[in-house]
Amino acid sequence: MRLSRIAEQTSTPPILMVAARINEKIARGEQFFNFTVGDFDPCIYPIPGELTEAVIGQYRDHQTNYPGAPGLEPLRQGVSRLIEHAASVNYDADEIQISSGSRPLIYAMYRSVVDPGDKVVYPVPSWMNDAYCHLCGAVGVPVDTSASNNFMPTAEALEPHLGDAAMLALCSPQNPTGTVFKRDQLKDICDLVVAENKRRPAGSKPLYVMFDQVYWLLTFDGIEYPHPVNLCPDIRDFVLFADGLSKSFAGTGVRVGWASGPRHLIKSVSDIIAYVGAWAPKPEQRAVAQYLDDLNQVDAFLNGFRHRLSQRLTTIHEGFEAMKTRGLDVEAISPMAGIYLTVRIPLLGKRTSKGQVLNSSNDALDYLLDEARVGVIPFSFFGASDQSEWYRISVGTCDESVIPEFLNNLETSLDRLDGRLE
Repeated sequence: MRLSRIAEQTSTPPILMVAARINEKIARGEQFFNFTVGDFDPCIYPIPGELTEAVIGQYRDHQTNYPGAPGLEPLRQGVSRLIEHAASVNYDADEIQISSGSRPLIYAMYRSVVDPGDKVVYPVPSWMNDAYCHLCGAVGVPVDTSASNNFMPTAEALEPHLGDAAMLALCSPQNPTGTVFKRDQLKDICDLVVAENKRRPAGSKPLYVMFDQVYWLLTFDGIEYPHPVNLCPDIRDFVLFADGLSKSFAGTGVRVGWASGPRHLIKSVSDIIAYVGAWAPKPEQRAVAQYLDDLNQVDAFLNGFRHRLSQRLTTIHEGFEAMKTRGLDVEAISPMAGIYLTVRIPLLGKRTSKGQVLNSSNDALDYLLDEARVGVIPFSFFGASDQSEWYRISVGTCDESVIPEFLNNLETSLDRLDGRLE
């Protein structure tokens, strides 16, 4: 039976398919090192204790009716204070929209400014922009990035594609790379957007920016997170920011996200959220508002959380550097933020002990899953070439004690290729 074209052309995200394979292996009792999911093990990384108690208290107080489409005023005020506190950028409460996580907000941003057939420019690798373009009937314009720029786009690479685009989709810290825009790099892009909008005729649709900053509060010591509005105040009217509780506070299942942006854009996002009913639950909204009332406790949690994530990512990075010193042709980019590490694992063209030649990223992934018992995500899942040898490692479910064994297991598996080990 026929469905809509969008439904018939939409498939299960490959990351979820890999997760299902890994879960089957674990269920069979196989030892497995899973560094795939952009989620948190709540036993390792619980949400703030004060927030837990606040959520429970709100349910006990029976705060379970509709919260209203824009989100509760106290929460929007709390988000406004958080942004001012962390970035010295002011967004009033009516320039904040609350939703059930940041995904509905990103979708509503696309729907607010992108018509079917419009062009959306985005770097690759990047998370889900191809899927959002598909859902909106947009024409995706992927722009390749490289390790030389930490897989972040440059103004020079983006400029040729912006002349007739409706949206530029950016993310920093970036998923899947865990890397962050440098100040000058981002300012050049912001200036480019402003110049493009000055060039367009009066009454035409501007070039808008969807900026996913859901990892920005997890930027590590010594790494600056430059906020676009600080770098280029004139971009404020054209940029929407997606953010929330999911990553910076380990609350992926709590489902409280927020967007910030100019009133006319936030109003459109709010209307779309209202129609699809994607508001965050009222008890969680009230609890998060209560939690954000004390920014000292917020800072204390974030400092500890960043330290633990940085330790794990640094340990894995050092392990890759040690493998490189021992002669393996691997690479890793120094951790900068969030829960991801970018690594290069050279598998393409290698021959396994069974005589199979690994010709594609899917072949390489199969080898890592079935022979090395290691779960990492290839950049090809994020729009990069099928010949890319770069991968995302996530430490969101990582117990620190397994890292040495994971690194040893990976190194042994790499040594077995081409028959180097009997």
